[in-house]
Amino acid sequence: MLSAASHQFFIAQIGKTHGLWGDLKIHFHTDFPEQFQIGKSFESDRGKLQVARIDLEKGLVSFVGYGDIDSAKRLTNTKIYTSLEETQKSCDLQEGQYFWFDIIGATLYDGEEALGVVEDIQRILATDYLQIHTDSTLIEKGLAKSFLIPYIDRYILSVDKDAKKIVTKDTKDILEAS
Repeated sequence: MLSAASHQFFIAQIGKTHGLWGDLKIHFHTDFPEQFQIGKSFESDRGKLQVARIDLEKGLVSFVGYGDIDSAKRLTNTKIYTSLEETQKSCDLQEGQYFWFDIIGATLYDGEEALGVVEDIQRILATDYLQIHTDSTLIEKGLAKSFLIPYIDRYILSVDKDAKKIVTKDTKDILEAS
């Protein structure tokens, strides 16, 4: 999620301490936990934090200057952020993958008909859903003001992130049933 005030993306939250040496549980809010590397610094709501140790399999992290349980406890519930530029630089996307910020704001089409604009993305279990704000001409016809489209191959035909255009099939049926 992009923080409007700081132009930073919320990517993780620190949980409780683990053990005696300043390790903390880390709860990722990103699809790219591999961006957490030893020595890398991140902005947080408690200042800049530099990663001292990371165990992605166990979901544990420790930070420089917080090497014991007492000092580490002060970081519980800390939110960690990164910038759009840093995200683009440190995360490798596969063919057909997009950052959420590339998708939000795109116009969704069912074939040639514009249905609305992606205003948010919601992850429900293992599936991402595009939250669409319906085009005003369709709202005037009595259709729902917003609806969800699962981001799966069954519906998504193409994405043009530069043109902010997503072409789909059979999604007007979902809108009409909403």
